[in-house]
Amino acid sequence: MTPQHCRLAIVGDVMLGRLVNDFYGTRPPAWFWGTALPVLQRADAVLANLECAITASRTRWARYPKVFHFRAEPAAVEVLQAASIDCVSLANNHVLDAEIQGLKDTLDHLDRGGIRHAGAGLDLAAARAPVLLAAGGLKIGLLSVTDNEPGFAAAENSPGTFYGRLGEDEAIAAQLESLAAGLRRDGADLVVLAAHWGPNMVTEPPPHFQAFARRLVDGGAVDLFWGHSAHVFQGVEPRRGGLILYDTGDFLDDYAVDPWLRNDWSFIFQVDLAERRIARLTLIPVVLTLAQVNLAEGAVAAEICARMQAAAARLGTRLLPSAEGLEWLPVN
Repeated sequence: MTPQHCRLAIVGDVMLGRLVNDFYGTRPPAWFWGTALPVLQRADAVLANLECAITASRTRWARYPKVFHFRAEPAAVEVLQAASIDCVSLANNHVLDAEIQGLKDTLDHLDRGGIRHAGAGLDLAAARAPVLLAAGGLKIGLLSVTDNEPGFAAAENSPGTFYGRLGEDEAIAAQLESLAAGLRRDGADLVVLAAHWGPNMVTEPPPHFQAFARRLVDGGAVDLFWGHSAHVFQGVEPRRGGLILYDTGDFLDDYAVDPWLRNDWSFIFQVDLAERRIARLTLIPVVLTLAQVNLAEGAVAAEICARMQAAAARLGTRLLPSAEGLEWLPVN
């Protein structure tokens, strides 16, 4: 795209372990992304939440009981590369599922694969450290934080995630505002906050989450608030030149499907930027099957879009039909 313009493709949870892991070596890396792949490849940058550790280690987190442990073999990096994923959020409740060695291996495999990451590290400073990446003609700053799994929290001298009680603790909001200001000083044209927050299978952001996201966007600290964790998508809300994606749902996994909540339905959240401003949001519906994601079609696509339109309307947002799904344009 032309200078001062770029296109971001933002997706929710990408879980490459368990049954997905069994497909490595039997399918090419591009297969996992199905017909969604061209949409991802045309973006200047692709952002995803990595919902697993990438490691050959078989050690599991056992400091206290944990039901799900998601671990992917190192070949998972090739799957991420096939989708042109530039940066992943690691502040979540699965990045230490293979203990500290699994986290170290994950960081190493991502670094070797040329995939940037934020939200977890070998100490608290590293876990909080943002990413600044070039996308099109702009510089995109990314912060990553979670309110899930407090036992995974990094400390001053120990590995873990950037953890905080989002929407409840004033200190974490102030920290994020300070980190975002640092990204601005370093030249970020757009600041993105990835928040892995809240419980599973919740279709609406609670009031304290709305207040938290609005504070960061309305105050100018963050331009794009990118939520995930619920496993189902939630509504979107434009705010004073910024944009809140309350939850971007799932994107690649092996999960059982709830027939009503439909955690197998989601979107590619395509954000077009022009002259350092959000110029368009395009919501491209997708359907997840075992270990693969594809563009939704026909009546299913229409139903996914209708559900999102209703969720957005409850937040006061009007989404219009477009050739690819839905879109929002700022009012001039």
